Amino acid sequence: MTKKINIALVGNPNSGKSSLFNVLTGLNQKVGNFPGVTVDKKTGQCTISETLSATLIDLPGTYSLYPKRADEWVAYKVLLQQDEDIKPDMVLLVADASNLKRNLLFCTQIIDLKVPVVLALSMMDLAGNKGTQIDIPGLERELGVPVVSINPRKGKGIPQLKKIIDQTAAKNNAAPREFIHNFGLSENPVAAVKKLYPFISDYTALHYLINHQHFKLGASMQDKIEAIETENNFNATRTQAEEIMQRYSRIKQIMQGTVVENDPLKKVLFTEKLDNILLDRKWGYLILVAVLFLLFQSVFWVAHYPMDAIEWIFGQLSGFLSSNLPTVWWSDLLVNGVLAGLSGIMVFIPQIMILFGLITLLEDTGYMARISFLTDKLMRKVGLNGKSVMPMISGLACAVPAIMSARNIENRKERLLTIMVTPLMSCSARLPVYTILIALVIPSKLYFGFLSVQGLVMMGLYLLGTVMALIVAWVMKWFIKLTEKSFFILELPVYRAPRWKNALTTMIEKAKIFVFQAGKIIMVISLLLWVLSTFGPAKNMAAVTTKYQLLVQQNPQQETELNRERKTALLENSFAGTLGKYIEPVIRPLGYDWKIGIALIVSFAAREVFVGTMATLYSVGEDASDNSSTLRQKMNAAVRSDGTKVYNLATGLSLLVFYVLAMQCMSTLAVVKRETRSWKWPLIQLVYMTGLAYLLSWGIYNIFV
Repeated sequence: MTKKINIALVGNPNSGKSSLFNVLTGLNQKVGNFPGVTVDKKTGQCTISETLSATLIDLPGTYSLYPKRADEWVAYKVLLQQDEDIKPDMVLLVADASNLKRNLLFCTQIIDLKVPVVLALSMMDLAGNKGTQIDIPGLERELGVPVVSINPRKGKGIPQLKKIIDQTAAKNNAAPREFIHNFGLSENPVAAVKKLYPFISDYTALHYLINHQHFKLGASMQDKIEAIETENNFNATRTQAEEIMQRYSRIKQIMQGTVVENDPLKKVLFTEKLDNILLDRKWGYLILVAVLFLLFQSVFWVAHYPMDAIEWIFGQLSGFLSSNLPTVWWSDLLVNGVLAGLSGIMVFIPQIMILFGLITLLEDTGYMARISFLTDKLMRKVGLNGKSVMPMISGLACAVPAIMSARNIENRKERLLTIMVTPLMSCSARLPVYTILIALVIPSKLYFGFLSVQGLVMMGLYLLGTVMALIVAWVMKWFIKLTEKSFFILELPVYRAPRWKNALTTMIEKAKIFVFQAGKIIMVISLLLWVLSTFGPAKNMAAVTTKYQLLVQQNPQQETELNRERKTALLENSFAGTLGKYIEPVIRPLGYDWKIGIALIVSFAAREVFVGTMATLYSVGEDASDNSSTLRQKMNAAVRSDGTKVYNLATGLSLLVFYVLAMQCMSTLAVVKRETRSWKWPLIQLVYMTGLAYLLSWGIYNIFV
């Protein structure tokens, strides 16, 4: 019979905890939320041995058992057995071997909670590069808990780790010995609390004294603990300081006997040399701009060929089906509804995969954290801090998880400002819109043999969103009346060689997400648009049909041209055309026609739906001979009633700016409401972003018209 246990996975930030979680659980993971707080809860199933399986709970990274942030409180309450839903049977603690002294503080605190602990030492290779040698058996003896060396990135040490977990679980939850005992106190207050709760450890009793008001205890128990504190003149701050000093004194003794370290002054690591350049106040910013430039240039350089191939395949398939299927409603639905929507999904997969693959490589190498550090000074000038950078950079992927990641910002004002401006960062949903419009109105030219004008425009759009986010944050900081001191402490991870397998996995996963999540929305809306574009008020549609039947009878030599005009007239009188014509006066000052108006409305569900909408609108009513044309060719050929092109430079730039700035995403508004616990802030966000998009788009159109 297989025994099942709960294992809490804990560790300092950047200790390798998440990598170990991914290795142990594989794809058998799920993400939820801890009840009552907006902090992610990652759990996964793991087979330890033939007789043992485990539910692994990945707790937020924390440096000690004295929490400050919301995510640290989550980890703290689970470890102190104060979470109603999660009761860990064992703690798996990941410690960075290259920073062992700091990591052992948290480790020894957990040991004193008297729960079964397994210590996994990660980054042993980095410790070796620094000249650090660790006596693992000696460390086991000193700490009283099993210790194993692992390298999750390369899968090393995982079988040994599972074996030790199995052995520890088989000891019937035997707790380790205490690391320190009296915490600088007389035993009176701790002993008094243990009379109330006989089965807790001395160290747990100390935390009842310090944080009992945050625990779910009865009113009478709260009063009794308060009385113990008063009776013993208990001072939480002094006790905490004394405890930390005792721990570091004991840790120093352990390290002297088990760890051999080189003199840090004798060896300057490659990381430090590289940081002197990448974090320089002048060269650092130039390198950052160069990295971003190469990132967006690559999106066009590399993706150009597969995108052209996909467009050609769908164009040929549409032309073949249009020519060989009978002229009935279902063939029109298949070609102009299903295939048109599907092509609007598939054609952008190469760019999405390339963009996220490159971003993953930047994160894997450790450069993303440097961007946060480098930009902290700039962020503070507009009311944010360096921790705001990571949610904003994450916004390049999707605003929803980016806004949720702002929970790690302790300062409430800075967190709110970050949430309010993050949707201005150009997410991946905007990428299909940018791509199709840039291809339409920006010439495909190369300067100096490598400098793509289209790539420069793409980079300019991303920079525009970033600059506007900073400006809006600076303005909003004067209106949000919250005063709170803020500190920015960031541990820079070491530089590492990128994991190509990890980048490839991310690329595939992002493509799947786009196809199966955004793709479903695009397909549904494409089919709905086909219906709205094909059918309309019976009276109007009949009048158009009758009118053109008479014209064909009177002018049979012009039948082909009149049939083309009839299909255009039917589209304009359809339900979609009627809606577009209704809003056209509002958007005409921006250079938009009624078809673009429909796309603006529909893409409020999801920005990427714009392309599927255009694919459907420009396919409905086309002759069979035109169905082999690509969407870009159809949009490029679109003209107004006066014969001028719809997608000229002025309209294209105006539309690009609109999509950079407008709030075109219901999911983002929903998550902002959830994070701020109020409809006030998402409504402000909707109004200011839409207004900003309209005004700047109007200005751009009038400059270039």
